[in-house]
Order: sequence, then structure tokens, then C-alpha cells
Amino acid sequence: MRDELVDRAVLRPSPGDIAGVIGALDGVEGAGVEQVRVLTREFSGLGELAIPLGDPNVTDVLINGPGPVWIDRGRGVESTDLRLPDEDACRHIAVRLAAACGVRLDDACPFADGILTDLPPGVAAAGVRVHAVLDPPAGAGACVSLRALSGSHRNLEALQDAGMFPAEGARLLRELIEQRRSFLVSGGTGAGKTTLLAALLSEVPVDERLLLVEDTPELLPDHPQAVRLRTRDEGPDGAGGIDMRMLVRQSLRMRPDRIIVGEIRGAEIAELLLAFNTGHAGSAGTLHANSVSAVPGRLLALGALAGMPAESVARQVVDGVDTVVHLHRQEGQRRLAQIGQLTGTHGSLTVEPVWGQSW
Repeated sequence: MRDELVDRAVLRPSPGDIAGVIGALDGVEGAGVEQVRVLTREFSGLGELAIPLGDPNVTDVLINGPGPVWIDRGRGVESTDLRLPDEDACRHIAVRLAAACGVRLDDACPFADGILTDLPPGVAAAGVRVHAVLDPPAGAGACVSLRALSGSHRNLEALQDAGMFPAEGARLLRELIEQRRSFLVSGGTGAGKTTLLAALLSEVPVDERLLLVEDTPELLPDHPQAVRLRTRDEGPDGAGGIDMRMLVRQSLRMRPDRIIVGEIRGAEIAELLLAFNTGHAGSAGTLHANSVSAVPGRLLALGALAGMPAESVARQVVDGVDTVVHLHRQEGQRRLAQIGQLTGTHGSLTVEPVWGQSW
């Protein structure tokens, strides 16, 4: 097997590389193939959690403690046949997943965020976001939340086929990219903000350079010039932290055509509005908001965190941000609810509807 990997010029084999080589060897079949599957799942860090992630409809896999593993297929949370016997098993899988992501998880640092991209064959995702919390502060050993990052719905056509928006919505979304409009994608938790933004970025011409700024790398656009910057927590000595505001500031010096912030939720809005207003047309970000009418208030509140007067925020938003694209989730389905234009004067902001529909 080692010689075969060398022949294929694979220096650091992923679980998929190893599975491909073993599967190609003569005499490996039946029970041997199943053993290979088990080994590659373990090697990835997922173990048996890779099984439910083989269903393309599964968006989340959840561990609440000993007992059943839970999943969400878009219809609400439901239990599976997978079970964790005790608190030690919960802690073990949490620590293993964190290690596979290359992040620390122990009693001194009981929270971990990361992403898995070297996934075993059969997982229907381009990546898996991992969040884990040990006991304490979580009870029952550990809590783990896995989010499947879509691999099959990366383009607008596929999202339209999945029912996220009709043809008219798709046309307006493509115009955002073609006309280099700066925009925000808003919505509640699990509404599909990251999925839609990644699909839109996949429509950007290949001669444009994208700077992606994120806490956890979730955006997976199909684009050859997507450059990633991610935050870093402080070390045990309180030094070495890198926040979103610093990354947005650095991205301005990296010859970006478009600057993309995975989630705008703090003082980095000051630098992002600067980017929107200084020749980086077509930049974008996501924003948590439960309704399109809540977007102006969220922007003003974030500006206040950056020490910006409301009038300054409103003026820079109106000058630099063209469009708000709002998503909602209804009965498990992610839908495009409204496209609007931000307007305002004298410290106030409103969203004027351009397109919308009721589901």
C-alpha cells in the first residue's frame, strides 16, 4: 500500500486516499471492504458518526450525552440507532474530533470549534463543522454539534432545483454578482445563509480574487482564487489572539477584488464598511437577523460596538451596501423570503423591498 501511495504521489494521505488504494488491491472484498470503511471512518475522527452523514438530507448530527445520537434532516431533530454508552465515550469522541480538526480541547480549554475536510468515502458533504464542549461546563461528559457543509448544493441552479427560490429569484441573485453589487445575506440560525453565499461566490468570475474572513472556515465556494483568513483564540498566556476586525484590516492589503465576511457580529463592521466604500464593490457578508425588518437595527447595534455614531453607520451602509437578501426556514425548508435595498437618512436605516414572496 505504501508503494501504491508513492506511485500516486500522495505524500499525506487522506482517509479517501487510503480507502482508494486498499479498495484497488486484489483480494480485498466482502468483510475486508467493510473493515476498510470502519478504519477510514476512525482515521477521519468521525467514527460511526460518518454513517448518518452519508445521508445528503442530514444537516446536523448532535450528541447531548450518553444515549442516542440525534440528527436533523430538515424536519426537526430525531434520534438514531447510534448510541453512546457513557460519559467517557462522549468525552472521547469530542476530544478525538477536536484533534482531527487540529484544535485544542481539554479541561483548561473546554470549548472547541473546527472543521473537517478530509472525510471518509460516503460522507455526503464537502466538510463538517465541529463544535464540542466538555464537562464542565457541559453536563454528561461532552456535547458535540456537527454541521454538514453542503457539497452538492454549491451552485444557484442546484439551490433553485431544491426549492430555495424560483427562477425570478435566481435571476436577481445572479445580477448581484454580475453587476458587482455589495450585499448582505441575512436570516435566522439554519436558514441557509452560508450555503447561499457560497453558491453566489461560485458565480464570481475566475479572474477575481476573493478574501474570505471567518471564525470557522465554513464557506466552500467553487472558485480558484478563494483565499481564507480565520480568527485565532488567545493562548494560555492571553496572547496571540487574532480577531475578525484585525483580519478584515489585513485583507484590505492583500489585493482583494471582493472581501467576504462569513458572519458579521462585532466591531469588524467598521473595517467592512470601509471596504465596501473604498473600491471593493461586490463584497458581501452574512448577518444574523430573524426578519428583514430587523436588519437595520442589527447594523446600527454592531456599529455602536465599533464606536460609530448611528448617523455614520447609516451613511456608510447606504453608500456601500446595495442589497439585503433575506432567508427563512419554514417547516424544515430553506427559502428565499425577500430581496431589499437599504436606504436611510440622518441616522436611520430601512429596507425597501425589491422582490419577495410568501411561502
